[in-house]
Amino acid sequence: MGTLAAAIAATLTLTACGAGRTDDAASSDTEGSAGATILVGTTDKVTAIDPAGSYDNGSFNIETQVYPFLMSFEPGGAELAPDAAESCEYTTETVYTCVLKADQTFANGNPINASTVKYSFDRQITINDPNGPASLLTNLESVEAVDDTTVAFTLKSANDQTFPQVLASPAGPIVDEKSFPADALLDDDAIVEAEAFAGPYTISSYKKNELVELTKNADYAGVQGEVKNDGVTLKYYADSNNLKLDIASGAIDVATRSLTPTDIESLEGTDGVNVVSGPGGEIRYVVFNLETMPGDTADQKLAIRKAFAYSLDRQEIATQVYKDTYTPLYSYVPEGLPGAATPFKDIYGTTPDVDAATALLADAGVTTPVTLALQYNPDHYGPSSDQEYAAVKRQLEATGLFTVDLASTEWVTYAEERTADAYPAYQLGWFPDFSDADNYLTPFFDAGNFLGNHFENAEISALLASERTDPNPETRAATLVQIQTEMATKYLSTVPLLQGSQTAVARDGVLGVEDTLNSSFQFRYAVLSKS
Repeated sequence: MGTLAAAIAATLTLTACGAGRTDDAASSDTEGSAGATILVGTTDKVTAIDPAGSYDNGSFNIETQVYPFLMSFEPGGAELAPDAAESCEYTTETVYTCVLKADQTFANGNPINASTVKYSFDRQITINDPNGPASLLTNLESVEAVDDTTVAFTLKSANDQTFPQVLASPAGPIVDEKSFPADALLDDDAIVEAEAFAGPYTISSYKKNELVELTKNADYAGVQGEVKNDGVTLKYYADSNNLKLDIASGAIDVATRSLTPTDIESLEGTDGVNVVSGPGGEIRYVVFNLETMPGDTADQKLAIRKAFAYSLDRQEIATQVYKDTYTPLYSYVPEGLPGAATPFKDIYGTTPDVDAATALLADAGVTTPVTLALQYNPDHYGPSSDQEYAAVKRQLEATGLFTVDLASTEWVTYAEERTADAYPAYQLGWFPDFSDADNYLTPFFDAGNFLGNHFENAEISALLASERTDPNPETRAATLVQIQTEMATKYLSTVPLLQGSQTAVARDGVLGVEDTLNSSFQFRYAVLSKS
C-alpha cells in the first residue's frame, strides 16, 4: 500500500517561494533549537475533537496531533507506515491484520491494545454521525481482537486497495474505551479532562476555536518520530486580515488556512516571512440536495443541475477571485492523480453555453427563471468564499435562466444544517483523507455517503466496489474514469468548481514547514522547530 501512495505522491510537486529568498529559513534541513514553542494561527474552525463526530479539516488537524493511529504517513511525504502498529498486512484476501506495539498507553495510563482498536472502529460504525467519517468504513465487515496485541479487520470485498490508507484517515484515530461512550459522542472538554491522548502531543489547555495548547508527549514512539519542539499553541482567528497582520508583525510563528490570495501576494513581499506552497488536492464544489432542490420531477431536477453546469466559467472565478492560486476543476478527481478525467470540460465546456442550458430546461418542462437557494460558508473555506459565490450567482443569473437566493451560515451551524435538508444547494470543500482517486468518489457517491444529499445508485456503487478491489492499475484507472463520466453525464449530485494547493506562511527561523505541506495532506506540527 505504501508503494501505491508513493507512486501517487510522485505525480504531485512541492514548490516554495518567499520574498525572493532561497535560504533555508523554512526548510527541514536545518536542526532547530530544542524546547521552543511554536505559535500557529488559523481560521479553520473545529467541529469536534471526538473522531466519530467530525469529518472536516479543522477538527482532523487536532486529531492527527493527539490520537494514535494504526497506520500513518511519514513526515515529508505520503509513504504509509505503521504508527501505533508494529506491522499491518493482508493475511488473506479479505482480512487485514495489524500487530500493535507492546505496552502502549494513553496519557491517562489506560492501555492501547487490540480491544481498544476494536472498540474505536465499532464505535465509529455504531454512532454513524452525519458529520462523522463512518462512510469511509463501508467495506468493513467486522473487527476482531485476536489477542492483546493483534487485531483483524474482515472486509466485505477482497483486495481492497484503499483500506490501509483508511486506517490513517479521520476514521482511524484510536480512542480510549474507558473514556469514550460506545454509542454517543463525547464533549470536547470531557475529552481534554480525560487526558485521552497518545499522539505526538496532548492537549493541556482547550478553548474551542479560540486557543488550544498542545504539549509534547514524551512517550510518543510513532511514525512521526521525535517531536522537534516543546509544544504548539493554536490561535483561531475569525478574520483572515488579523491573521495576516499577526504573521507579518511576528505575533505568531506560522499562519495556515486560510489567507486570501491578496494577503498571500502581499506577504510574499514582506520582510521576515516566507510563503510556502505544497501539493494540491483541495477541491471546492457545489452539492445539490436531490429532495429539496427545485424541480417537480427527477428529470426536471437533473435538467436544472445540468443547466447549472452549463452556466459556469470556472477560469473567471479562479482568476478574478483567487488570482489563479486555484485552477478550474472539470471533474470529481483533481488533476494529477491516476484515474483523473475531465468530463465537465468535455460535456459542458469551459465557458457558459446558454443555448444548451435553455434547451435542456425546455425539454424537461422547467419554467424559467429557476429560483435556486444557494448556501455558502464564510469562515470555514476561506474569506474569499463570499466573492466566489457572488461570482457563481452572477454567472447563473447572467444566463437569464436562474434567480439565485444567496445566503451564508457560520460553520458550526452549517455543518449541522447541511445534513438536515436545510440547504437545496450549498458549498463544500474537500481535503482528501489520503491521496487516491477513490477518496474523491466513494465518500461522495457510495450508498450512505457523508453528504447526506439523498444520492444513491446501485450502478455507481458497483463500479466503486470494482475499482477499490482491482489490483491492476490500468483497469482500475479505466473504471475510475467511467465513474466520473457516468456521474457527470447522468447524475451530477455535485458539481466541481476549483482545485487548490496548500499554503502556509512562516516567520524567518521557523524550520520544517515544507515537510508539513506534503502529499499526505496532513499538517504535522511535530516536524516544526525554530533556529
